[in-house]
Amino acid sequence: MTGTVLVTGCAGFIGARVVARFLDEGYNVAGIDSLNDVYDVRLKQWRLNQLQKLSGFKFTRLDIRDTRTLSEYFAANKRREKSPFDAVIHLAARAGVRQSIQEPQAYFEHNVTGSINVLQLSVQTSVPKFVLASSSSLYGAGNTGMRAYCESDTTDMPLSPYASSKKAAETLAYTYHYLYGLDVSALRFFTVYGPAGRPDMSPFRFVRWICEGEPVAVYGDGSQNRDFTYVDDIAAGTLAALKPLGYEIINLGSDRPVVLNEAIGFIERAAGKKAIVRYEARQPGDVVSTWANIQKAGKLLEWRPTTSFEQGIEQTVRWYLDNRQWAHTISIG
Repeated sequence: MTGTVLVTGCAGFIGARVVARFLDEGYNVAGIDSLNDVYDVRLKQWRLNQLQKLSGFKFTRLDIRDTRTLSEYFAANKRREKSPFDAVIHLAARAGVRQSIQEPQAYFEHNVTGSINVLQLSVQTSVPKFVLASSSSLYGAGNTGMRAYCESDTTDMPLSPYASSKKAAETLAYTYHYLYGLDVSALRFFTVYGPAGRPDMSPFRFVRWICEGEPVAVYGDGSQNRDFTYVDDIAAGTLAALKPLGYEIINLGSDRPVVLNEAIGFIERAAGKKAIVRYEARQPGDVVSTWANIQKAGKLLEWRPTTSFEQGIEQTVRWYLDNRQWAHTISIG
């Protein structure tokens, strides 16, 4: 399948890599993004600048909460006797566990109301496929111990408004599947990292702090682990999820959790500098462990990650050093 896909949140960290992957595969990509200042907009603009050099990509600045403007956009892209898009890849969202505790209303406006708008218009214009970005944060308090999270595990006890909003988006997508037959793949991403990543996440922060010789803040004792997943692997899984599946929730993760203290060691080696680690109190909403069971992704999507954490961190450090002149001034919260 090739054709035209809509990617919401196209200037976001994951969105930009997804757009590039779809373009590589011969798709035309319509991208929308509000370019808001939830984090330093220079990162979003840098990603967008790279995409606008590629053929087959058309960008429109648009906020998915704006129902009227979004409706006009879908209508303007209507193709004769066809839906405006062969698929909608819905990545636009307000992300971040800690900030969601401070601004819960904003998270529900973006992640729930915004998702309803995109779902409703997808159904109204007969879009045949909908891919939803969800999150490993849903696994929350109901899952403990060192074992991989399965899609069938409970998600009834989220630990943050962010996780709750993503849970709501998943259930809404199921409702639209049930009522209207919309084909949905809901992808639960696990701690995505890579070049030009989100500055509020630990990989960007750790790389920046270590490269600049600044103290590295670790919340907790550093023994917690994360299923770090390289962004190009996530983009490949998103492409694979275009196949018709009915309604499926699918984990996309590395299946190889890394302890935070060990992650710092990988960055030290890639950067050639020693970290100055400062341990601080664990933050509310943070889970102790994430680990993706990716058997379902292998079975349904024939997908497995191909990038080791060491390889991914080397690429991330290289990007930072290549862009250090401005990247070292990015606000990391």
